[in-house]
Amino acid sequence: MVLALPDQWIWDSWYAHDGERWHAWFLKADKSLINPELRHFNVSQGHAVSDDLVNWTHLGTSLAPAEGPAWDDFTTWTGSVLQGPDGIWHLFYTGSRQSEEGLYQRLGHATSTDLHSWERVGDGLCLDLVGPNAKFYEADFAEGHWHDRAMRDPWVMPDPEGDGYLMFFTARVPDVREPNAGGAIGFATSPDLMTWTLQPPVFAGGYGQLEVPQVFEAGGSWYCLFCTAAEHFSKEQAEQTPGGPVTGNHYLIGDGPRGPWRIAPGPFLDGANPCRRYAARIVEDNGQLMIMGFADRGEDGHFLGHVMDPEPVDIRSDRLLQVRPRTQAAE
Repeated sequence: MVLALPDQWIWDSWYAHDGERWHAWFLKADKSLINPELRHFNVSQGHAVSDDLVNWTHLGTSLAPAEGPAWDDFTTWTGSVLQGPDGIWHLFYTGSRQSEEGLYQRLGHATSTDLHSWERVGDGLCLDLVGPNAKFYEADFAEGHWHDRAMRDPWVMPDPEGDGYLMFFTARVPDVREPNAGGAIGFATSPDLMTWTLQPPVFAGGYGQLEVPQVFEAGGSWYCLFCTAAEHFSKEQAEQTPGGPVTGNHYLIGDGPRGPWRIAPGPFLDGANPCRRYAARIVEDNGQLMIMGFADRGEDGHFLGHVMDPEPVDIRSDRLLQVRPRTQAAE
């Protein structure tokens, strides 16, 4: 079984457990578009539930772009969900505006009591690349240098080192001559999930973009999962990667959630050409780390567009991560 819809493509996904069952949210678009590359700007968020991460029940659309002129009237892209101390659930997501042709991304916030019907907090906008710390980011669209003003894929978690919350997101840093060396993991902090302060990035370099970051602790070590494409490796990183650039999921290793972070050495964690799985997440189920992401390309290069079944992820003795393919996991 996989998380798939007969009439819609699925791609980026994120997960939460409510104490009884798993919830998945994901980007989806109608296959009637014919060309899957059009899906990004014809998107809504779907919601499904499962008891085992394998068998899913689709509950329909949970969030869509705002009606009328708004900062998120064009797209509602990838995000993350967590529960606040009062039991309210919080969705942080990416939005873009039609009048800007989706070139500028910003981060939004909505809340829910049932994990399906989301209500924007105010107009939904919770963070933009503005203020004194915006100077640490590529805060304007660098036309001819990169294809967008990157600020997306928020990952929000409680601060394990004190009160409050941490947000990590896909971003870029300014004044880097090689476009593929300017990718960054952006950072913000909040005392209460409502008011956010932009901070300098916690990591930059290696790739043109580090998409869908997920920061987590496992086995006493800190990891930041991300995804990127073969064409977005910096020259230096391409030379350092055994086997060369691939498209898929890799990770940073850190001393804590604020870093310092470094690119995990050795082989790329979960990549292939053409890409097998993208925009992955790590979830823990019954004490085992599992990787989940969407099936990207078939052997003939066509887009697949469904969430693959989970595969185990092991922590080696050297603290590096290793995916155990399903064929091995079943043995």
